[in-house]
Amino acid sequence: VLLRILSAHTPAVMDFSKFLADDFDVKDWVNGAFKVAQKDAPGKADAHAATLVMKLQLFIQEVNNSIEETSIQALQNMPRVLRDIEAVKQEASFLRDQMVMVKEDIKKFEQDTVQSMQVLVELDQVKSRMQLAAEALQEADKWSTLSADIEETFKTQDVAVISSKLAAMQNSLAMLVDTPDYSEKCVQLEALKNRLEALTSPQIVSTFNTHATDQAKLFVKVFTEIDRMPQLLAYYYKCHKVQLVSVWESVCQSDAPLKQQLSEFYDTLLSTWYTQLQWSSQVFKNPYEVVTVLMIQTLGALVPSIPECIAAALERCPAESRLDTLLELHQTASRFSRSLENAMQPHLGECNLLKVCELVTSVYTPYKSYQMQYGELEENNLLIQLSAVPLESFEVLDCVLELTHSVQKVFGLAAAAVDRCVRLTDGLGVCGLIRALRALFTKYVSDFSRTLQSIRKKYRLEDTPTSEVFTEDWTAFQNSVRIIATCGELLRQCGSFEQQLSNKILGKAGHFLWEGFNPRSLSGLQEGGAERRGQKNPWQEYNYLQQSSMAEYNTLLETLHTLK
Repeated sequence: VLLRILSAHTPAVMDFSKFLADDFDVKDWVNGAFKVAQKDAPGKADAHAATLVMKLQLFIQEVNNSIEETSIQALQNMPRVLRDIEAVKQEASFLRDQMVMVKEDIKKFEQDTVQSMQVLVELDQVKSRMQLAAEALQEADKWSTLSADIEETFKTQDVAVISSKLAAMQNSLAMLVDTPDYSEKCVQLEALKNRLEALTSPQIVSTFNTHATDQAKLFVKVFTEIDRMPQLLAYYYKCHKVQLVSVWESVCQSDAPLKQQLSEFYDTLLSTWYTQLQWSSQVFKNPYEVVTVLMIQTLGALVPSIPECIAAALERCPAESRLDTLLELHQTASRFSRSLENAMQPHLGECNLLKVCELVTSVYTPYKSYQMQYGELEENNLLIQLSAVPLESFEVLDCVLELTHSVQKVFGLAAAAVDRCVRLTDGLGVCGLIRALRALFTKYVSDFSRTLQSIRKKYRLEDTPTSEVFTEDWTAFQNSVRIIATCGELLRQCGSFEQQLSNKILGKAGHFLWEGFNPRSLSGLQEGGAERRGQKNPWQEYNYLQQSSMAEYNTLLETLHTLK
């Protein structure tokens, strides 16, 4: 500070402010001072040096004085700082003592409080036991009163009053669990509920048959109060199931083909779905589940059953049309399934998905055994149809033409088989289809080769010695060219059909193959199964192959993975 003051009142030649700089250099400062002095008074360097030394000594003296004064002031202030520190130490010690006292008080309070709380808890337990005992006595007295009055109540035939009394007895019984005669009271109450159910059963049947909404609501309330709602639903299912089974029996007695009978009955079921759903929505809390269960029970109660009817119909069919008949019947069920899916789709979140899965299974189960045998059925069907494709003829030219025409026919049979596989199995029967196609083309190639051998024999090529002079036969040459062209067309169509088959299979069944599938990873199969179970539309998730044989399903996935 002193240097700044001196510099401010000293000429430029005596600028001592540079002593404060971090990069101060004595040589540079001295040279600079003398350089300025020589400009002002040349030749007086010694005098200027003496003056500069004197001034530096004066400045040093001033600095020493200033430091001495500052030190004296600091020494004078030290006792006051020490006194302040001592006061702070005393206050800290006092605060520590106070905190120890507070801690002891808190500890004592906690001990006293624990004892008091323990006493309060024990008193509260005694109070609760006394209240429970009082309530049990009241309920026991109430049970006695209700059981004494219930006979008179039954004589009134008033369902609402009887159900309210039974509900009160049920509530009383819940308080008497620990009484010695609790089991006897349970038996007595169940007997009274059975009496009420027997009393109301004719009215319940009439109510459900006539769709009396108000009366049905009353019975729902009554049976809910006495915990007998499943029994009420059983009456509902039985009433409408009997009607639907009667419709089926009537349909089966007609002379119409089974396809028409199934179509008519499925239309009745679909109509029943809409009418019963509309009515049930006014009566039951879960109408979609109720009507779904009605459909399930109806399909399971049909006499004769749908599987029996299908087996009988296929037995009556000629072997060559058996698969087409099965496909027609399956398509009838598929149309019914799609109609139900469309009806449920907007409200699928309100449905019980487990029951919906059960309904889907009930619709398609009659066809599951045939779907599992699809490969064998298709192979037999293709071989029967192939036997109707002529290859040989008496004339050589006719044989050649039959070979040419057979190519288109065989690939037409193969394309029709692919279409049947998609329609009957939703692409899940791909492995069976491949086996059937392999059998078809194996038989066709065998017949084709046999026909070629027959043509060689007709031209007596086997009998001609190799050393014999070749005789020109332009007819044989033309036929040979036609056969070569036929073989070329056969190879071309093979490549084209293979690509079309792969695309169609992946397009239809590819959705069963999830992302990241690895046929060598068991965990991958499990993750895929869990992923598919996480989906929410049972109609789209139905997979008869996975339900019937996981081994065959895994083989299908490996096949799809290979094609992809």
